[in-house]
Amino acid sequence: MSTLTAPIPASSPPFRAQRARWTVDEFHKLVGLPVFEGRKMILVDGEILDMPAPNHPHDLCVAKTNRTFGKIFPDDIYWVRIQMSLPLGKNTDPIPDLAVIVGEMTTHQVHPTSALMVVEVSNTSLDYDTGDKADLYASAGIADYWVLDVNGRKLIVFRDPIADSTRASGHRYATIQTLDASATIAPLAAPQGTIRIADLALQP
Repeated sequence: MSTLTAPIPASSPPFRAQRARWTVDEFHKLVGLPVFEGRKMILVDGEILDMPAPNHPHDLCVAKTNRTFGKIFPDDIYWVRIQMSLPLGKNTDPIPDLAVIVGEMTTHQVHPTSALMVVEVSNTSLDYDTGDKADLYASAGIADYWVLDVNGRKLIVFRDPIADSTRASGHRYATIQTLDASATIAPLAAPQGTIRIADLALQP
């Protein structure tokens, strides 16, 4: 009498969980759900990051910077977008605090995918805004990236994006300038528009 035995299955590689990488379209649908209302989230290389919620000093700085930009970027030529989508590829949308876009707003049928300049207002995320996020914007070719340090009462200006294989994004800014509240500066896209750093609502 013979005995039937089941064949021993070949060994398989151990299971390894894979991170889900979100697309910009998926991210936009997700953050529109009621459960995420009131949260500030961004998408970087397919990963959703939960950022600190804006407080009053942050919002004041955004509003006054927007008002200042309105004086030097005519709205029939430019669109100064506040905390709106800026897809930088299929899997990244950092939703900057301010972005200056070429073209009057009604000329854009979809979200812009580049900007003349980007501004982030930072009072709780300075290391990230001046580190990995700066490299991210450099990789997207943003020529003029500003970080308003609310607590330090400084403006940190990043210019001249270049390739750098030592950075996770493969890029960085070659020129970084730190200006205190008494200084002035003009955006690269509006060299005639001199701005006092103190006018950008940096707190005393």
